[in-house]
Amino acid sequence: MKLLNLNDGVEAGVMCVEPTLTNDGMDARNLAKAHKGPIVTHLEHLPRGIHETPEERKNHWFVGSVDQGTTSSRFLIFNGEGDPVASHQIEFENLYPKSGWHEHDPMTLLNSVEECIEGAMRKFQRLGFSKNDIRSIGITNQRETTLVWDHETGEPLYNAVVWSDTRTKSLVRDLKDKDGADAIKDLCGLPLSTYPSSVKLLWLIENVEAVKQAYEEGRLAFGTVDTWLIYKLNGGAQAESPVHVTDSTNASRTMFMNIRTLQYDDKMLGFFGIDRTKVHLPKIVPSSDPECFGRIASGALSGVPIAGCLGDQSSALVGQCGFNPGQAKNTYGTGCFLLYNVGTEPVISQYGLLSTVAYDFGQGRAPVYALEGSIAVAGAGVTFLQNNLNFIENAKQINDLAESVPDNGGVVFVTAFSGLFAPYWIDDAKGTLFGITQHTQKGHIARATLEATCFQTKAILDAMEKDSGCKLKLLAVDGGLSNSDLTMQTQADISGIPVDRPAMCETTALGAAIAAGLATGVWSDTTELQEVNRTGRKVFEPKISRKCAEKRFKKWNQAVQMSRGWLQDNDNEDDECDEEVKKA
Repeated sequence: MKLLNLNDGVEAGVMCVEPTLTNDGMDARNLAKAHKGPIVTHLEHLPRGIHETPEERKNHWFVGSVDQGTTSSRFLIFNGEGDPVASHQIEFENLYPKSGWHEHDPMTLLNSVEECIEGAMRKFQRLGFSKNDIRSIGITNQRETTLVWDHETGEPLYNAVVWSDTRTKSLVRDLKDKDGADAIKDLCGLPLSTYPSSVKLLWLIENVEAVKQAYEEGRLAFGTVDTWLIYKLNGGAQAESPVHVTDSTNASRTMFMNIRTLQYDDKMLGFFGIDRTKVHLPKIVPSSDPECFGRIASGALSGVPIAGCLGDQSSALVGQCGFNPGQAKNTYGTGCFLLYNVGTEPVISQYGLLSTVAYDFGQGRAPVYALEGSIAVAGAGVTFLQNNLNFIENAKQINDLAESVPDNGGVVFVTAFSGLFAPYWIDDAKGTLFGITQHTQKGHIARATLEATCFQTKAILDAMEKDSGCKLKLLAVDGGLSNSDLTMQTQADISGIPVDRPAMCETTALGAAIAAGLATGVWSDTTELQEVNRTGRKVFEPKISRKCAEKRFKKWNQAVQMSRGWLQDNDNEDDECDEEVKKA
């Protein structure tokens, strides 16, 4: 048998830099990754009676992964060893029609995903493969973002309302005063806030005439981004059997699902005044299944099954192989999200955290739960410095700018652009800079922006220790901002625990691929995945004293308290005043 070995000289692990993962053309590194070892040519000419071993066959199995995020969409293709071999990414426009409002065009989300699939497949084919080499695809997505469409036509009725949108703040305040509000968290695991999908759907029904009419006529279809993509990729309303589903990790972010039964809860729907006879809710299914999510209807992957679906933060935990209770990961993306595996029974937090479904791989396996700390602004803070203040030309320059000064110069930046999420849940806070003097430079503000995420992560870690009774010994990290050595060292210093960063940072996409691969025989069990993405990791050890770290954290908490109260109940009067000033 003739063997061609292209592994010579290929690096064991290369730190990926956002946003491009692979080279555009075919090269030896990608081809070697694709096969993960010696490449057998002309397999059809194997001598009679000689067959590939299961391990050899696995080298030729691939799984695709749609990663639909807040600022970009991407499609990656992984081999049976969990290594990415081809990808394509597209950034798209975010819409901010009013202060606190954040929207996406639903068709832009779909089109960007379809274009990414086509782009990655072109690269995959240049490596000598075809769609027949792809067993299945998984989907991971920004959570809570709410979409509504006409059940009969499949046409969107309004823009997607993004997870960070705060237009529902007055609605949330009213709901908190409603009878039964105190029992909500124990049923669904989430506190009342502007964050979940429930209040976004309620706002749409109350304020958008097309949505209200569709609801009254029983034509309203609701879903999060996963549901919308799966529905459309299967052919939408024109499909012979339209697919309208979600998985339990995404459903757990709506406040409509019972955290224990993993089904819709009539008490929750009743609390929000949602009539199940008037709205089409997606069926809740496991995160890994060979049939429930249907198949791609058209394009380069026509006929390929969709076999996995995970909300992005659950997907990152799976991609970090956090399958054991006590393991945790922190993803530094647009926001920052820390998940802590608590095992097969949900833990309802008493210290400001969320209880959520980590993953549900079905096939008789018990669902696994997590405690979660959600931070609204992480990479979004860097984007703010770039787009709004013109401090930098691209996000990669943030590290150099922050390192142009030795410290933050006394500046603290509470990046509460959407209020503050866990563990504070302060919805009347706004972004606030403290400690500015004539000494302050751009570098000080850049450092303070990066440090804001690290301080909030420290607060979440403290809350998790109180809820679980255990102190985390190691924090696994991923996401675009984790590529900043300065940020990761700062995180280790402030939190007082080592920070562990993988060489391959596309763990969110990998998690969805794992969910799909488990459903379609690429991997039989999570025990086969323990060594995935383990090589080339870098650990940042704390370098400052605990006394110094606690002093800095105390200053941060002082700033948090001082950022309260910027949003009041008379916000409509403020808007009217702002309009009057504009006209003057």
